[in-house]
Amino acid sequence: MTARDDDTIGFYAREVAAYTTRGVNASPRLKAFLAALPPGGRILELGCGAGQDSEAMLARGFDVHPTDGTPEMARAAAERLGVATSTLLFEDIAEQNAYDGIWANACLLHVPRATLPSIIARIHAALKDKGVFYASYKAGTAEGRDELDRFYNYPSPDWLSDVYQQLSWEHITIDEAKGSGYDNKPTDWLHVTAVKP
Repeated sequence: MTARDDDTIGFYAREVAAYTTRGVNASPRLKAFLAALPPGGRILELGCGAGQDSEAMLARGFDVHPTDGTPEMARAAAERLGVATSTLLFEDIAEQNAYDGIWANACLLHVPRATLPSIIARIHAALKDKGVFYASYKAGTAEGRDELDRFYNYPSPDWLSDVYQQLSWEHITIDEAKGSGYDNKPTDWLHVTAVKP
């Protein structure tokens, strides 16, 4: 099974202008993530979207490699950031021991449940020892589509913990929080940070 969902990618391709002009600030979770990395550390951002998080990381002096699975979004981010932004699907992550941190804010939530363990294994392999991995998910009980036809895995904290624990991590924290998203609907979020041994 592939992690790619063409309907979800198509949605983001159509909504590039909206995402790049809606004025969203960098994630408030970014500060703690960066504090756990060595100064100037190498970071892979997955699903960079409009590029606001990469922009904040670059401003702090980190070696950031922004990527997105939607070519139109990657081009828009590159224009904003002034740095190369790759089109990268999660199943194509292939580097080994390459990054001090991997930032995946609100993107792995689109990966089918059956495929998520293999994607997280690729991320684990791409991290250096002591590397930090952050990802956020919309909580739920069963995977499916939202009203905008985007696919979500909607995990529970226990299900997600079981997936992460299939690999060797120094520690895993799952923080539950209320919020919203592009659709402005109330959302239960799961924020996961894991550190490679």
